[in-house]
Amino acid sequence: MEESGRQEEIIYTEENLIEALEKNDMTFFREGFFQLHPYDRATLYKKVESAQRKKIYYYLSPKELAETFELSEIDGEDYKTYLDEMDINYAASMIANMFVDNAVDVLNELDKAHVVSYLTIMDKEAATEIKALLHYEEYTAGSIMTTEYVVIPQDSTVRSAMTILKNAAPEAETIYYIFVVDDDGHLTGVVSLRDLIVTHEDTLIHSIMNDRVVSVLVSEDQEEVARTIKDYNFLAVPVVDYQQHLLGIITVDDIIDVLDEEASDDYSKLAAVSDMTTFDKTSFGAAKKRLPWLLILLVLGMLTANLIGAFEETIAQVALLAAFIPLIAGTAGNSGTQALAVAVRGIATRDIEEESKMKLVLREAGTGLLTGTVCAIFVVGLIYVWKQEFLLGLLVGAAILVSIFVATISGTLIPLFMHKINIDPAVASGPFITTLNDLISTLIYLGLATAFISGL
Repeated sequence: MEESGRQEEIIYTEENLIEALEKNDMTFFREGFFQLHPYDRATLYKKVESAQRKKIYYYLSPKELAETFELSEIDGEDYKTYLDEMDINYAASMIANMFVDNAVDVLNELDKAHVVSYLTIMDKEAATEIKALLHYEEYTAGSIMTTEYVVIPQDSTVRSAMTILKNAAPEAETIYYIFVVDDDGHLTGVVSLRDLIVTHEDTLIHSIMNDRVVSVLVSEDQEEVARTIKDYNFLAVPVVDYQQHLLGIITVDDIIDVLDEEASDDYSKLAAVSDMTTFDKTSFGAAKKRLPWLLILLVLGMLTANLIGAFEETIAQVALLAAFIPLIAGTAGNSGTQALAVAVRGIATRDIEEESKMKLVLREAGTGLLTGTVCAIFVVGLIYVWKQEFLLGLLVGAAILVSIFVATISGTLIPLFMHKINIDPAVASGPFITTLNDLISTLIYLGLATAFISGL
């Protein structure tokens, strides 16, 4: 039987930690805060109000807050808001205690004046490391790499390598890969932590290292780096310059952020929205991003309206023709969007190589022909049952067949062409393809109707 006097174990939750903030109970808050998982700390930090966060800044040291701030999923434009809540010296110290690559990500979201202020105030060593990465072009390997990793000379022994590892581990972002360099700093190999643990202490590093190292250039696009880590199933990849000097490493957690960012960017383009990486808190902000695209699409839609107007005489003779314009345009648009999705994904994943592009076009053409034929037969029967108009059904069916075929081809060729001329194929977004196919399908339908008007 348990002793009746034993103190009941305290379960810390967001609710009682927020209550501790409100009651100014620093002891309870600190004890509970550090028992939470780091992700839950970051969630709590973002959840509380500004006045409560200011208490957190008083309760936690800049170094203690650094990990929480790194894990908080803060939108780029909100970094300034959070940092402005802090004393400038506290903020500078916190940024200095972050991993260098994460500190660079934060500073890249601020204006130049704030960046200069923080770099001037913070520790000189940290400022120097951050400045070394800030000059790299955004979205390149250099801009997302970290300089906090473990490196050992190739002529060292396993014993000395373990000593280096123990000393460097507290500041390193990952210790599972230990990179090996020569006397001039050239990357010559890599050793895993497992290799060091199971190998005799007197063994020389160059005899156990893997000298077939996969690395990325500092100027390489972050999307290519993500693909390399995905293909090789790495936890980290070294970053080198053109002379093979080791400059830094990129870890898988940073690549997850890159993949999320790239996916959001591509989806934004496919949806014809300028930016979906941040969630708009106001209707005005959302409208401001969407309106330019809608106005462009509206202009393209006016071309379709003018086209219909040009066939006014044809429609006047057989008014029922107008009823099927949305049907044909919508079906063609859907078919084009399906082909677009296949092409854009194939380009993004590199499934489409140079020699297979023609195969893709031919396959999609065959798909368009088959789906168009089935839809045409179906609509002919539907119109005959509904209106007892067999010739009109044939006309609509023929228009659907040709429209689906053309839409499928255009949905495939347009992104391939844009990729060829180094334009992001996602720009050939769903709304653009749909609007373009509306125009083409309407032209096909009313053109056929004009040619065969005498039979209707």
